[in-house]
Amino acid sequence: MSEPENFSSIEAIREQLESNRYISDQSLATVIYLSYHLHKPIFLEGEPGVGKTEVAIVLSEILDSRLIRLQCYEGLDANSALYEWNYPKQLLRIKMDEHSEKTPEQIGHVIYSEPYLIKRPLLEAIVSSQKDNPVLLIDELDRADEEFEAFLLEILSDFQVSIPEIGTIKATH
Repeated sequence: MSEPENFSSIEAIREQLESNRYISDQSLATVIYLSYHLHKPIFLEGEPGVGKTEVAIVLSEILDSRLIRLQCYEGLDANSALYEWNYPKQLLRIKMDEHSEKTPEQIGHVIYSEPYLIKRPLLEAIVSSQKDNPVLLIDELDRADEEFEAFLLEILSDFQVSIPEIGTIKATH
């Protein structure tokens, strides 16, 4: 990936943030610069209203990329953040294949494939291509329980996820 001019230096990042209506200090611009060049996530913490969410919104504008947002809440589980199966579509396909020559195993391979998968924010970010290069915002993480936080750490350290019916999906970027 060629480096955009707007990420060539810490000062260039500050200028880009300011031109997109976000006033930044040197430390935030430095963190964004290092995160971008080291290909690492950013963790921002602070009181409500200080602009943590706005950083992600502005970064997606600067990078001309899509913003994928995962809103955390108490009781959020891995499946809600990753994926779910499109059961109505699967049932319709089973009905359509009832009178076919296909075996149950063959039907199973079809209905548990990507066209029947509803991607939630985390999976959407993982399967996004390098060209797409989305900004993933995980908002209000403090509202999630410890189990979900541990799950997120695992996802963000490996940049991959396992879907039992399909296998392991690794981020390309």
